[in-house]
Formats: sequence, C-alpha cells, structure tokens
Amino acid sequence: MDALVNDSSIHRIEAHTDLNFVRRHTYDRSHIELDFYGHTVTTEGIALNTKANPFGALIFFQGKATGDAQTLILSAELPEQTDVLEVLDASAFAVEDWWIVRIQNHPEGYAQRELDYMLQVTEIIDDSHIRINYKLGWTLTAGRELTFKKMQPVKRSHVRNMNFIGVAVPYNGSTSEKPFEHWDQVGSHPIAYEFAVDCHVSDITASKVFWPVIERRYCTHFVTERCRLMNPEEVIWGGTGYLTQQLNVLYGHVRDCHTSNARHLNDFTCAAYCMVENCHGDGDEHGSFVTHGQFEHDLTFIGNSGLLSFANSGTTWGDSAKRITVKKHVASRVVAHKRITDLTLEDVHAVWKDGLVDSGTIWANADGLQMRGCTAETMLTLSQSSSRSKRSNLADGCSFGMTKGAEIARLPGNTQVGFRPVTTSFTMRNCQFHNVDQNAIGSMDRLELLNTWFKGASPEAKPMQVWCPEVIIQGGGFENTGLRFEEGFSPDLTAQRDSSITIDGGAVFRGTNADKAFIKRENMSGIMTWDFGDYKSSAIDAETAHFSMRGGCNKVRAMGSRYAGGKYEIAEGAFATGEAGSYFLMIACVEEGVDRSELPAENDRIKHRNGNVIMP
Repeated sequence: MDALVNDSSIHRIEAHTDLNFVRRHTYDRSHIELDFYGHTVTTEGIALNTKANPFGALIFFQGKATGDAQTLILSAELPEQTDVLEVLDASAFAVEDWWIVRIQNHPEGYAQRELDYMLQVTEIIDDSHIRINYKLGWTLTAGRELTFKKMQPVKRSHVRNMNFIGVAVPYNGSTSEKPFEHWDQVGSHPIAYEFAVDCHVSDITASKVFWPVIERRYCTHFVTERCRLMNPEEVIWGGTGYLTQQLNVLYGHVRDCHTSNARHLNDFTCAAYCMVENCHGDGDEHGSFVTHGQFEHDLTFIGNSGLLSFANSGTTWGDSAKRITVKKHVASRVVAHKRITDLTLEDVHAVWKDGLVDSGTIWANADGLQMRGCTAETMLTLSQSSSRSKRSNLADGCSFGMTKGAEIARLPGNTQVGFRPVTTSFTMRNCQFHNVDQNAIGSMDRLELLNTWFKGASPEAKPMQVWCPEVIIQGGGFENTGLRFEEGFSPDLTAQRDSSITIDGGAVFRGTNADKAFIKRENMSGIMTWDFGDYKSSAIDAETAHFSMRGGCNKVRAMGSRYAGGKYEIAEGAFATGEAGSYFLMIACVEEGVDRSELPAENDRIKHRNGNVIMP
C-alpha cells in the first residue's frame, strides 16, 4: 500500500478482499482516495503504537511545516469577528498559503488559547496586515504574543467504506494507572489527520478500537459521515473510545453517525463554525457530544440524541465556549454550566434514565442562555460563571420536573467553580414547573415569570425559597406551592438589599402547601415591597395565608386583587410606627370568606377596609 499511495500518478486505491495490517502507515500525500469497499480490515499482530498517541492510527495523513515562522507582540487589539491579522512582515505571506496561527496561552492553563488554528491567507492588505479565511470568535488584547508557522497541508485525501475490527486490550478500569507498561500502545484504530484540508471520511464501521476511530487536529473543510462505533476496548482512560475527536478544527461537518457504549460520539476541542446533525449515541453515560471549553465557538447540533456536556474539562482548558446552538435533541443529561456564553437550546429534552446519576437534568450557565420548547424530567439548575453576553436570559415554552430540595438557581454563598449563583436577570415565559417541593431559586437580580406555572408535588409540599431581590409575576400561577422570601443580595453578592414582589396579569395562587402561606416573608431585614394587582388567590383551608409578613419593613399595595378563603397573616410590628416608609394600602379588592383578624389597625399609613368588597 505504501508504494501505491506514494505514487503520485495514482489517485484511487480500492480493496476487493478483507485485509490484515501489521504496520501503522503515515502519509503526506494529497489528492488520493482509499476505498475499502466495505471489506473488513483487521490488525492482528500490529506493531506497538508510541506512547499516549491517538495519531498512531493504521492510516495517518499528516501535513508538513515548511520552516517559515514569525512571532510578534500585538500592537493593537484584534476585535471579535475580525478576519484581519497583524503580522511582522507581510512579504513572507502569499494568497492561498496555509499557516498555523496561535495566540499565547493564559497563565491559568497551558491549553487556554482563543486562537489556535490552521488558516489560509486570502488577501495581503499592507506591509503588516493580512486577511485570513476565519473570523475571530474572541477578542485578543494588545500586548499578547502571536505566532505564525507556515504549513504544507494534506489536501483531498479521503478514506471510505471500511469495516474495522481492532485488537483486544486488557481492561483497565482506572483513570490513573496502566495495568502494564505498554498497555496504551497495544490497541489500534483506523484513521487520523493532522494539518489537512478537504479530507473526508465516510462509511466506516468500527469495533474493538482503543483511540478514536477518526482523529483530527488542525483540519478544516471536512466531512465525517455515516460512521459507526460499537463497544470500543476502553472508555475510561482519557482520549479513548471516541468515534471522532477534533482538535483545533474549522468548518467541519459530522453527520449520520452512531455509537454504542462509547466514550464520545463527537468531541470538539478548540473548534469553530462546525455542525453535527442526525447523530445518535446509546450507552452514552460518558457523554455522546462534548466540548472541552478551549474557547470553542459557533457550533451547531441538530437532530441528535445522546448526553451533552459542554466546556466541562477544567480550567486548564479555559472552561469557555460561545454561541453553541442545539436543536431537536434528546439526551439523558445536558451539562452546560461552565463559562458558556449565548447557549441556545431549542426543542431539547433531558430524559430520566434508570441508574444514571443526575439524568433528566439540564445544568446551564445563565450568560445569554436562551431555551425554547425544552423539557427536563427531573431538574433545571441554573448557575452563572461568566458575564460576557449582551442578550437576555430566557426560557420560553419549557417544562421542568423538580427533584425535592434541589436548586433551580444556585444559592447565595455558593463559590464552587461552575456553580456560582445567578447575579443577572432571567425571564421565564409560558413555562411549567412540576413536582415542586422545597426547591430554591438563588439570587437572580430580577426574576420575571410570565404565564408560567409552578405546581407542587402535593398539598404537603414545601414552597420554593427565593433569594431574588426582585420578582415579577404576570399571569400563570402557583398550585400547592408558593414563595418564601429569603434575604436579597446585590448582584455581586457582597451586600444584602431590599426585596420586592409584583403580581399582576391574572396570575393565580390556589391550594395550599407545607408552610400554609402562598407568599411569605420571615425573619428578613430591610425593606420589602409588595405590589398586588389583578390576580386571584384561593386558599383551600382556613389556615393558609394569602400572604405572610413577619419581620422587617413592609410596603404593601393591593389594588384590584381577589382573595377567597384562608387568611392574611401579618405579625405585630410589620408596619410599626417609625419604620421608614412602611405602609399598607388595600383597595378595590374582592374578598370571599377571608380571615382579616391579623390585619393591622388602620391609620394614616394603613388602609384596608374602605373601597373593598368584603364578603363572609
């Protein structure tokens, strides 16, 4: 095969029998196609791989460096979405040249680089600027070091139609120790590319592989399609058991692929402008679709199934990604709580799976997060580890089941990396929360609930704890649950602040809960403003309070509200003379059988009888 591939007059090689390979082959050949016509390729007796080498594939196409290089310190900021780069000397560049372009890493980790791709020169602008075939996904500040290395990539070398069966590797089951010295060198895998352009892979089926079936690094304009992996030899040791891993890649398209019991179906590390569609992973506890957080951006996933885990590999890698869009996806989990900016989830469903911890959950970073038509059977958990986005956080038309005692939004004081409280605003519109019981909403600066329903697990379920300084409810409602306010916090979580709740737009509270109060304030300092408009509150029994005010300074306006059954619960001193600005105004309300015995005595700041319809 070496003789055929290295003969520049040959552009296509076909296999018409099954084949066994005992050597690993590396080529720098362009413009060739290897088509195995569906025959089986085995590797019994293959030579050992080098240590820790996912590029030691049976067939490895690898471009070459030419030796030309430049290094400079950026004299000016390179803004996001620019396709113009500063260079030391533009005379060294020519249109259609390919260069590895790399920004220096951040001090926090050797892999933290916002720019690290093989790029093509498309225009020489002047003596110190060139245009390239890529728009930056991240801003690069002045003073950082930028390096260029000229490459001669492999072009249009394709591999197709192979049934690959690797060799057995003794099971390890450990992420830290090898069972013997050459353990990670025994296995085999079929295909790898490095420094390659327009190199496609199709119709590969594989089993008994060790490293990824298709490994790519510094590749662009590629398609991987109709490939399958079943039961790889290893899935615990880092980097093993993937269908495809893609590092520092651009403009890739992975489609119509499938894995069973693999580590990852698709792995994007420092990837941009790539798409995955109609790919499906079962036996997916390790995550079918992942990014590692090395500043990936503008990735799209459409019509897939399998566990999602984005930017979740640790601070060494940057913990960062931007503009990931997922549409029409079914997963056992969605893990996206690290520094992911402008994540879009549409028609995404997290489904509970017996035996899988945290299955049926969506964990998401509230930094430009937008969710539409999504469901999570057991929990939605929001946190905030970045504040880069210019767009609002939104959940629209979603349905979330709740796990008792779990956090819908992380609580104040939680400083664990990736789980910090949400300090920005969030809007939930046309959503449904089911099985609510002692759940918590952390310190969102402003929580807006529009036509959104919260339904308790039972009349004995505990209501939700809320640390948000401002809650606005328009329409929707609460059934067998409610809101218990805790101390509000400033957006930076350094100081307590006043709180407020606004209810209007035909919202409904009904039933009861374990606290026997729909809206409750207890043992809080500071001022709380209660603004009740057009809403209806119906208590199922006499012990349930429509609102409960215990402690602090309160400002209450109820105008045009309707109350049925139950009672008003107001502790002595909630409107004490001397409490700055406290007042209670109830007017144009309709009350049916409400116990008013705890309402404070009227005075010039407290009015609650005249102007209301009060029925026994």
